[in-house]
Order: sequence, then C-alpha cells, then structure tokens
Amino acid sequence: MRSLDLTLGVTALANTYAETLSDDALALAALLFTQFGDTLATISLQRSYRPPSTIRPSDDTLQASSS
Repeated sequence: MRSLDLTLGVTALANTYAETLSDDALALAALLFTQFGDTLATISLQRSYRPPSTIRPSDDTLQASSS
C-alpha cells in the first residue's frame, strides 16, 4: 500500500467519524486515539530493542505491579 493511499483512507475515516460526534466527544476521541497510537508506538519501539525470545510473560507482570 502506498503511503498516499493510507493517509487518504485515514483522513476519510476521520472526517466521516467526526461528522457524527459532538465537539466534546470529538475532543475525547482525539485524545483517546492519540494515547492509543502513542502506546502502540512505545510497544513497537520496545520490541525493536528486545528480541521476542528475551521477553517473558512475567516481565510485563512485574512492570505493571511495580508502577
């Protein structure tokens, strides 16, 4: 898929979705999708630095409980 096709699709989807939302709901949706994207980017970056074989299920459990 070309990057132009991807951005056009995302823009069309956002415009269609925004038409159905109030101003407050639109602001909340923008906030939630930004957080979602940032979290996915963080996970992706972490995976690129640690091979999957070094990630154990207990690693995530330890990090979540220590926060």
